[in-house]
Amino acid sequence: MLRELHAVSSAGCRRCHTRPVANTQSKWHCVAWRQLFGTIVSTTLYSAFVPVFIHYLQQLHSTLAVAENHERRTGRALIGAALAEGMFPFAQQVTTACGFTVRAVCPLLGADLPVLAGGDQDWNALRLRIQATVSFLEQVPADKINAAEERQIVTTAGLVSPVFSGSDYALSYALPNFFFHLVTAHSILRSHGVPVGKEDFDGYHQYQAGFSFPQTK
Repeated sequence: MLRELHAVSSAGCRRCHTRPVANTQSKWHCVAWRQLFGTIVSTTLYSAFVPVFIHYLQQLHSTLAVAENHERRTGRALIGAALAEGMFPFAQQVTTACGFTVRAVCPLLGADLPVLAGGDQDWNALRLRIQATVSFLEQVPADKINAAEERQIVTTAGLVSPVFSGSDYALSYALPNFFFHLVTAHSILRSHGVPVGKEDFDGYHQYQAGFSFPQTK
């Protein structure tokens, strides 16, 4: 199982200095953690990030239709739009977000990166890339991901080559980088007047039509 927060030895929790209690999985956890949540919550490495990738890529796929319609209606080009000078344009943010999902999974599987259909040249290519990425992720075997929790992963991050355990690589490196590019793509659309909001981004929020948060000084 994925290492649980506040896992401690019989000497007590080093984070909150409370005495330990034993759960049914024969691990030790601090009393404060158990009192806060009632039960010890654990998850597998696979379930902590692969379904998250799939869900948010599907949301992004739906957002593309809104963005493309806005571009046709206004004549404002979005595919090549960037949030700031020196940053990737929208299309490359999308494909890079897709790329981080396969870069997360393949080292854990010990597999080469796949060649995915689609690209960043137009809206259809972007849709195809997202669809191909989701299809790939849906075939990822959960048991192999879970078995790679402690596998040593060496990756490239700019000019350095950090070394991670499998779980840290997926959750501390790949997942945040996926969201970096996903949020940047969303921000590009918002900065160009595309009518997308948090409900489009995560698929969970709901607001009344025309709702906006009050501006603060």
